[in-house]
Amino acid sequence: MAQEQKQLLEQIEELLEEQTQPASVALKGLLSEKRSSDIAEVVELLDNDQRRAVFDVLGKPVSAEVLEKVDEATRAELFELLKEDELADLISELDADDAADLLAELPEAESQEVLEHLAEAEAEQIKDLMSYSEDSAGGIMDPIVLSVSEDATVAEAINEIRAAEIDEDFYSVFVVNRFGQFLGDVRIRSLITVPADTKIKQIVDTDTIHVKLNTDQEEVRNIFSKNDLIVVPVLDENNKLVGRITADRVIEVAEEEAAEDIYAMAGTDAAELENISPLHAAGVRMTWLLPCLAGTAVTAVVVLLFKNTFIEAGHLGIFLTAFAFTPMIAAISGNAGLQTSAIVVSGLATGDLAALRVGQVFAREVRVALFVALACGIIGGLICALLPNLISAVALAGDPTDVLMKSIQLAEHLRIVFAFVIAMFSAIMVATTLGLFLPFLFRRIGIDPAISSGPLVTTANDSISVAIYLALALLLTQ
Repeated sequence: MAQEQKQLLEQIEELLEEQTQPASVALKGLLSEKRSSDIAEVVELLDNDQRRAVFDVLGKPVSAEVLEKVDEATRAELFELLKEDELADLISELDADDAADLLAELPEAESQEVLEHLAEAEAEQIKDLMSYSEDSAGGIMDPIVLSVSEDATVAEAINEIRAAEIDEDFYSVFVVNRFGQFLGDVRIRSLITVPADTKIKQIVDTDTIHVKLNTDQEEVRNIFSKNDLIVVPVLDENNKLVGRITADRVIEVAEEEAAEDIYAMAGTDAAELENISPLHAAGVRMTWLLPCLAGTAVTAVVVLLFKNTFIEAGHLGIFLTAFAFTPMIAAISGNAGLQTSAIVVSGLATGDLAALRVGQVFAREVRVALFVALACGIIGGLICALLPNLISAVALAGDPTDVLMKSIQLAEHLRIVFAFVIAMFSAIMVATTLGLFLPFLFRRIGIDPAISSGPLVTTANDSISVAIYLALALLLTQ
């Protein structure tokens, strides 16, 4: 925490401990000088009684901003702390899109009760936004837009702008026809530099980039990024103007998408932030770790089956020596696949055209994998060749009767090394192939590609790589 924030926290806690009227007045004065973002950061560190006291001295507009800016876990506690009518008052202070986002975090029954305390028009507007998918353009748009008719003159358009009750900054005015269908936009600069009697349709830019209600928010983010946009209009299926998305909202979306990908790649979920209960958080993580546990059990089955086969062939010593290097192959191949998957997932998330072309990505990643596989195979082979002999020498020096160590002949050891090199190379190539194609497959069937970089697929890589290695070791020692 920054020094200023730490100092603010200490001042607030000091005033709250006094529990006197002068202290409340001093607290109100102190908070009135601070930004809502700074207050939100401090509120996250207070207990519920302290939060209650802070909200009691804050004005409604600032309280609403603080409620919006705290993290989800803190907000969930504030929802419990605030009464329905109080929460409704704060919700009414927010823009409709922000209000819809906050109410979406409540259980449906509770959000409906809060909406009943709002003005009918305001409640309907928020309900409309909540009806859209939270990951779509409709779910993140602001329904309040400034538009003028194509038949209006510049003077009439300027008068409409002056009369409009809109608090948000804007840099252009959207133009619609008499049916409300979107035609383009007019920059503010154009409005003030052309004659007042000029028709809007004469200066409208019809090449304006727009999105549809059901456009995924990740695609919206990519559109903003590639075209350096400040605002983009949102249209319905009939091309009617229904809202707008601004750059600041897209920044929030980018943060959400990045967090979701990180959670997915780590095998956990953002739902942990919605509930601070350790039991709940453990439950969320276990839904991902249980399949991984099952996957490692499969690996154990593979090892045990090979162990029996080695014993039947009279090669227990070879099995024990070979088995010592299975973690190396599993770890290296799994991480190689993870690297490839991370590159592909990142490209898909940013809308990089190169990442969307499977053939081009495959050609590049296969070449990279070949170099990596060769390097890891050779270096790992040297380790496999030298380490057992070194350990054996030390062990035999201390215990000359160690028969197991002497049971591995030079020819057999060289076969294990050869099996290790081939298996390392093969496992990396297989893992890289999985890391390359699974994100495309998951994306095709509607699953977040980031999951393909998670523990589930890493576990699959382990089972496959161990099976390849032990099978080669068995075949080459026959």
